[in-house]
Amino acid sequence: MEKRVLLIGKTVGFMMNAIINGLKKEDYAVQEVSATVNEVNRIEELPKLFVLYLDAELSSDTEFLVYLKDLVSEKESSLFLVGTDEEMQETVKTLSEGIITGKLERPLNVKDLARQLDAEVARGEAAEAKKKILIIDDDPTMLRMIKNLLSKEYHVYMANSGMNGITFLANNKVDLILLDYEMPIISGAKVLELIRSEVATQDIPVMFLTSKNDKETVMQVIALKPEKYLLKTMPPEEWLKNINEFFGRS
Repeated sequence: MEKRVLLIGKTVGFMMNAIINGLKKEDYAVQEVSATVNEVNRIEELPKLFVLYLDAELSSDTEFLVYLKDLVSEKESSLFLVGTDEEMQETVKTLSEGIITGKLERPLNVKDLARQLDAEVARGEAAEAKKKILIIDDDPTMLRMIKNLLSKEYHVYMANSGMNGITFLANNKVDLILLDYEMPIISGAKVLELIRSEVATQDIPVMFLTSKNDKETVMQVIALKPEKYLLKTMPPEEWLKNINEFFGRS
């Protein structure tokens, strides 16, 4: 994760400048912006780290806080609040606790903020190192089972239909696709054909998931040349073993 910070406040004053200068000394690139929807929207490439510098006006600015809440959730960004206890309590009425990464009370020691940002950067770098797996399956029980099984070791994304999977891949990169062979409307075979027809996705490895192990089904699956096929009836430890071996893990 890059050491880039978006510092948001109503006005750039002494304390905002102190934060900017302090973070720059800790090797952070800081971009300050006024707390308005239009100003934030003008930023072409948003960083993953947001610092919201509160005051009485901003902590009750419901319109902007709702916008920020949606933006942080959409971009999967980390949000830190700086303010008085009263200002933060007022802000949390609009911003749910679940999207707030950290809180720091004024008067602020910038080194404390830098330490929290450093911890988040380290966490983000560890997360980015994880391989990304997309599961495409119309069975919600199977989706949850595979996600729960693999989530400790991998980033796992889910799509409950072939078209949802294709839509996801249009905007996201993954290292492996687990694809249900038997799906209604658009079969796994057709989804694989669509994946291989696009330059951006044609080289992504695909493993088929199937509940059938009769000779005819197995031959049909193999004929499509997936990386391999996995039986849905396999014990969980076999699932994990196959995925780990694919990524070269013991």
